[in-house]
Amino acid sequence: MSVAIVGVGRLGEALLAGLLRSGVEPGQIVIAEKDPAKVAAVCSRHGVTAAAPAEAVAGAEVVIIAVKPFDMAGLLADIGAKLSPGVFVVSLAAGITLGFLEGALPAGTPVVRVMTNTPLLVGEAMSAICAGRHAGDAELDRTRELLAAVGRVVRVPETQLDAITALSGSGPAYFFYLLDAMIEAGVLLGVPRQLAAELMVQTAVGSALMLRETGEHPALLREAVTSPAGTTAAALREFDRRAVRAAILDGLVAARDRSVELGRPT
Repeated sequence: MSVAIVGVGRLGEALLAGLLRSGVEPGQIVIAEKDPAKVAAVCSRHGVTAAAPAEAVAGAEVVIIAVKPFDMAGLLADIGAKLSPGVFVVSLAAGITLGFLEGALPAGTPVVRVMTNTPLLVGEAMSAICAGRHAGDAELDRTRELLAAVGRVVRVPETQLDAITALSGSGPAYFFYLLDAMIEAGVLLGVPRQLAAELMVQTAVGSALMLRETGEHPALLREAVTSPAGTTAAALREFDRRAVRAAILDGLVAARDRSVELGRPT
């Protein structure tokens, strides 16, 4: 299978690394990236070749697009005529709809839209995929295989993708934001910063594994830690007094709305 990856920022390069770990040979991958310094660095690190976008996609069986949403229209206009018959396109761009992609590419091009997240850098991504009108089970299965190299994959209807963008696409940033605050709290309480970071990172890892392996609802696991009139109850009471839960809900709604905005034609 020959793969073209257009855009090798953090997500694009992480996916590239995952594909190589899964057994795809460097010679099967061509990258395209507008930053010459980044192209040189990625080719040096991974042993792949690079070309201009229109050249990179010519002859590829799969074209993975990992550019910023505002670069998508110009890119599709550039590469559309160079796509080989039978190729299918995988888009990782937030907010860019299947309808937009299909309208900008040659008629009948199979398109799969993906929302993934930055834990693919460590092989623990959460990726949601949905198919366009011309993409069938074969394209979905191949996309699932590609993304399984960097984490877990679920199939969803496109109507859910803006919400998923707000939840898991942006989700790592929320956890990093919370952990940063908790580490700062540790420093305020007299714990050395390095130790506070070690405590909180391992607590986060352990808590996530508990959720995944037990299958319990988060509320039940929270209740198991919360003793009557104890330290956890005191902290949770303060969070509720300051409407932390409501702020989280409002924040994710704002993220969903921004994803919708990104998908609107300019």
